[in-house]
Amino acid sequence: MLTRNCLSLLLWVLFDGGLLTPLHPEPQQTLEAESRDNVVPVPGRRSSVQRVKRGWVWNQFFVLEEYMGSEPQYVGKLHSDLDKGVGTVKYTLSGDGAGTVFTIDETTGDIHAIRSLDREEKPFYTLRAQAVDVDTKKPLEPESEFIIKVQDINDNEPKFLDGPYVASVPEMSPVGAYVLQVKATDADDPTYGNSARVVYSILQGQPYFSIDPKTGVIRTALPNMDREVKEQYQVLIQAKDMGGQLGGLAGTTTVNITLTDVNDNPPRFPKSIFHLKVPESSHVGSAIGRIRAVDPDFGKNADIEYNIVPGDGGNLFDITTDENTQEGVIKLKKPLDFETKKAYTFKVEASNLHLDHRFHSVGPFKDTATVKINVLDMDEPPVFSKPMYTMEVYEDTPVGTIIGAVTAQDLDAGSSSVRYFIDWKNDVDSYFTIDATEGTIATNELLDRESTAQYNFSIIASKVSNPLLTSKVDVIINVLDVNEFPPEISVPYETSVCENAKPGQVIQTVTAADKDLSPAGQRFSFRLSPEASNKPNFTVHDYRNNTAGIETRKNGYSRRQQELYFLPVVIEDSSYPVQSSTNTMTIRVCRCDSDGTILSCNVEAIFLPVGLSTGALIAILLCIVILLVIVVLYVALRRQKKKDTLMTSKEDIRDNVIHYDDEGGGEEDTQAFDIGALRNPKVIEDNKMRRDIKPDTLCFPRQRPPVEDNTDIRDFINQRLQENDVDPTAPPYDSLATYAYEGNGSVAESLSSIESLTTEADQDYDYLSDWGPRFKILADMFGEEESYNPDKVT
Repeated sequence: MLTRNCLSLLLWVLFDGGLLTPLHPEPQQTLEAESRDNVVPVPGRRSSVQRVKRGWVWNQFFVLEEYMGSEPQYVGKLHSDLDKGVGTVKYTLSGDGAGTVFTIDETTGDIHAIRSLDREEKPFYTLRAQAVDVDTKKPLEPESEFIIKVQDINDNEPKFLDGPYVASVPEMSPVGAYVLQVKATDADDPTYGNSARVVYSILQGQPYFSIDPKTGVIRTALPNMDREVKEQYQVLIQAKDMGGQLGGLAGTTTVNITLTDVNDNPPRFPKSIFHLKVPESSHVGSAIGRIRAVDPDFGKNADIEYNIVPGDGGNLFDITTDENTQEGVIKLKKPLDFETKKAYTFKVEASNLHLDHRFHSVGPFKDTATVKINVLDMDEPPVFSKPMYTMEVYEDTPVGTIIGAVTAQDLDAGSSSVRYFIDWKNDVDSYFTIDATEGTIATNELLDRESTAQYNFSIIASKVSNPLLTSKVDVIINVLDVNEFPPEISVPYETSVCENAKPGQVIQTVTAADKDLSPAGQRFSFRLSPEASNKPNFTVHDYRNNTAGIETRKNGYSRRQQELYFLPVVIEDSSYPVQSSTNTMTIRVCRCDSDGTILSCNVEAIFLPVGLSTGALIAILLCIVILLVIVVLYVALRRQKKKDTLMTSKEDIRDNVIHYDDEGGGEEDTQAFDIGALRNPKVIEDNKMRRDIKPDTLCFPRQRPPVEDNTDIRDFINQRLQENDVDPTAPPYDSLATYAYEGNGSVAESLSSIESLTTEADQDYDYLSDWGPRFKILADMFGEEESYNPDKVT
């Protein structure tokens, strides 16, 4: 640097001293820092253009960075050929750092740096210089631009901008395996000297790793490094400039290297036999024990798969791998029963899931152990058949209706009965009851879906032999909505059909609406009413998407014959209970062109009520009148016939017996009426064992005591009544036994002669006259009959 500055100074002296003179001594010369010619006008001569060769060619200066001298650092000197050294020329400086970093002597043109410079902050400065006449203040030459470069010194050490580093390499890698590449950056000028030439070396980490001194690539230096022996390594890397020579600056960084795992170790059981004790009450699918094989590898290389070797008891158990702990979890596949078998023995195999073919020579990557399970006898609570019960009931279900049942069993050897009860927690549980023995659930109050749509409660089952052993199950009861409203046509349709319509033509598409808040997915079905199904005019085509189409069934319609058609359409929903409605659509016949465009229709609005025609109403009224006449005639004939019968009865008293047909329902009639109030109270008190059913046993022979002649009728009837009451084989309702007794207060006692062994000729009716005037007519009737036909018997 100093040599270059001295050379510049020497050249200036040569030019300034006249050792080197311009080729053409023109009055004007230039200070431009470029080696090229410049066209300058020369004053005082003819107006012509001449080439002037510069007396001094230059374009840049150099200055040392980090200058620490007490005096300003000399940079260089500017000089014009017009400057004769008499003080008539003034030099000026402008541009980067002019006045703050660099100064110029206005008389001599010497340039100095007044403060220390740092090349890493600013490597060069661009300035402009000019020579001005002191008297006229006019420039003697055009302004010239030049550069001052800051010359680098080795003042920056190499730095690892990305350090410290973290790297990894698989264990058991061969020598020279790539690990990482580090890079140090030197802020010095790489184009000048060796200040930025960096060399890498390892200060700590040998003999495990090595580094390329030029590229900074780190590689393994030892073979078969085992992660299970040592996993982490810390390597100290140094970067030194000046090509690593003495006096160069250095920087260091740390590289943390981790050996990643490979599957080079098989799993091993720490012991050959595992003992487990399992209660017989363990549920199917529950975990009953854990075993573990040890694998020193890490991550997926330590993943272990457990399998039960087929053998004794292996079909009752299953084993899975806990992904977090890599343990083998043994679970029940079938229930255990201590009374059936008390112990099981089987083998378990542990193997790696992810094998590395490079280490197959080590041996098989699996191990085997024996598992012995002892079953413990337990007194267990009842077990429900389901983990949870869900039931449904409609909101209009009567109180006491059974809506479902729960079932629990005692699985012990000495099975005990189970009792059920509801776990009362709040008032909601009072809406239902449960049968303690059967487990059936019934409604206890009327349910309202709008008030409560779902009920949740618990049912507890306990053993009768040990009530402390209980189990609980949740019950969910959903209250279903009752379908109350039938679907109807959503909007009133104005349907018309062309006179020239063809069969199968869709003239209207209808939709339905339902006021019920039906669940999603409810479907509506459309069809013709039965009375319109046989008519050949129109039909309904159900599209099965809650819409239907009205289609024509015949070829052409005539407004003159019929202008309006009434089509009854039945719409049915899919809820419970099913609701349907009949909607009558009015179809008007219109005149249309060949394209089906309506030209004209009857403008009169027809709003006829759905019903029967006038002719049909008249026919119905006539039928009603005829029926009324028939009823009146029938009633009149019945009255006339009854009157004739009464008149005939006065002539022949036997007609009373013939027409008296109200004798009850017969012996086998047990449903017609209740005759308990007519029975003889004495017989009921004497024999309380009587039942109105026919017994299967105790068939006593029926004895009929002889009836003496002229025995009182009442005594005879009482005897027969008592006989029927004590006879278990007698029918439960005997008309004779019921109607024969007329009470104790009758003066005439009983007049019945049923089953009398005597004839009318043997009877003496004279005692009827002694009963008083009330029986006078009866005495006269029997007396006249006897005198009229003495030989006739009853």
